[in-house]
Amino acid sequence: MSEKVAIVGAGHSKFGTRRDVNIPELCWESMRPAFESANLEPKDIDFFVVGNAGIWSSEAAIPSLMAEYADLAPKGSMRVEAACASGSAAIKVGYSTIISGEADIVLALGIEKMQESPNPNVIELIGRFGSYFWEFENFGLTFPGYYAMYGTSYMFKYGAKEEDFALVAVKNHYYGAKNPLAQFQKEIDVETVMKSPYIAWPFKLFDCSPITDGSACVILASESKVKELGIDEKVWIISQGVGTGTANLSRREDFTTLPSARYAAEMAYKRAKIDLDNPVKYLDGANVHDCFTAPEIIAYEDLRFCKRGEGVEWIREQQTYIGGKIPVNIDGGLKAKGHPIGATGVSMAVEAYKQLLQKAERGRQADINKGVWLTHNVGGTGHFTYVTIYSLSKGVVI
Repeated sequence: MSEKVAIVGAGHSKFGTRRDVNIPELCWESMRPAFESANLEPKDIDFFVVGNAGIWSSEAAIPSLMAEYADLAPKGSMRVEAACASGSAAIKVGYSTIISGEADIVLALGIEKMQESPNPNVIELIGRFGSYFWEFENFGLTFPGYYAMYGTSYMFKYGAKEEDFALVAVKNHYYGAKNPLAQFQKEIDVETVMKSPYIAWPFKLFDCSPITDGSACVILASESKVKELGIDEKVWIISQGVGTGTANLSRREDFTTLPSARYAAEMAYKRAKIDLDNPVKYLDGANVHDCFTAPEIIAYEDLRFCKRGEGVEWIREQQTYIGGKIPVNIDGGLKAKGHPIGATGVSMAVEAYKQLLQKAERGRQADINKGVWLTHNVGGTGHFTYVTIYSLSKGVVI
């Protein structure tokens, strides 16, 4: 591995219900600012990767569509899918393409236009990101139901209450209200969460991430290309860990943790030379996969931010707000920013880029002292997990 890889440009569309644009227009909404921030043009791209699940939208051949729309042809391309972790998978492919020596500049795009299908269809299709014929066809499980089993197990084992999960929604809406690109930009309180209708007990409407249209884009460059172009504003990818879980949830022993997330975190920490016993001291902040509220608390523990059972205390004590032990999801997270399946992992990378370069909006900019940010992107119910560590330097420094 002779080359380091950096994000040299990043862009992000407005997340939400985007019936005002078609798929290529929505892609370009994030690609254009990525090119502008990198001071590059489409002709400079050697290879491009698109993270997209797409089973609910009209266009399937999005790389070819964007090659035509953005004048990227005949450069090589790939579409990748890893359920809700598709965006991080796209970054993984781009990163690997560069360190293998096959390319110097790679564009990684995440895109989803989920609102092209009715909500019941989308919910049914998301159910295919598990053991479909066993769990969905036989028992009618949907993803709120899948994660509700984790929420109730955590409540039983560690004494968490529905009000504790509501605190995650309150935090993420608080920061989403400060993010002009978020789907929801209104603060809420615990009472609002508790009065909302149940979706799958213990989750109510405000415990669940929305169905979202959106795109996000990062441009990756090799270390040698960074030097050649004299790029000053950049964020290095220090490491990435990837884990896989069983398709069938009945094969899992503990519903208060995601083994794929634990594994991915350990791999990422070891490769970055981060102490597994206290990773928080190395990090300025994190984005974790809060598709529902309880999984954010579980992520604190899977990522070793705190011990088992302490995650609920962290949210009660506001330790994951700015000014706490480690700010988490201060862009609004999936819960308030939105969750366009294929774009989420790339959106997290854009947030890491903005935070580390201190370009986040007023009121949601973390204090950057260590120059290191972590992202945790889960596909399915821990079927795939990507943990990526970004840094202002080429290595983690304490």
